[in-house]
Amino acid sequence: MAKYNDTSPEGRSVRLLRVGEQVRHILSELLMRGEVHDELLTATSVSVTEVRMSPDLRHATVFVKPLLGANEADVLKALKTNTAFFQKEVAKRVQMKYAAKLKFLADDSFDTAEHVEKLLNHPKVAQDLERD
Repeated sequence: MAKYNDTSPEGRSVRLLRVGEQVRHILSELLMRGEVHDELLTATSVSVTEVRMSPDLRHATVFVKPLLGANEADVLKALKTNTAFFQKEVAKRVQMKYAAKLKFLADDSFDTAEHVEKLLNHPKVAQDLERD
C-alpha cells in the first residue's frame, strides 16, 4: 500500500485531487448561480479557492474567500447554515458511494501572501535583497 503525505498537494493521490476539484466546481457553480436560498450568499460574490478531501472521501474541507474579504465572518456563518443544501447538491452531482460532509473555512492564503509581500517590500529587507 502506497503511503502519501496528506498535508502537501504533491503527496495527495490523483483521485483525491480530482474529486476535490469536482466538488469545488459544483460549489462555485451553486454560489455563482445563486441557487442557495440565502440573501447574503446571493448578494455576495464568494470564491471557492480549494477543496481538500479526506483519504476516505467522506469529508471535504472547503476554503472560501468573499470578494475583497468583505463580511467574511457573516459569509462563513451563512455557508455553515446552508451546509445541508450544499451536501445534498454535491451528492446529487458527484457519483460516489458516500456523500461527503462539508466543512467551510476561510482561506487565509491571500492574507499570508500579502503579509510576505509587505515584508519583502520593507526598506530593511529590500536593502538586503539588493546586495545579492
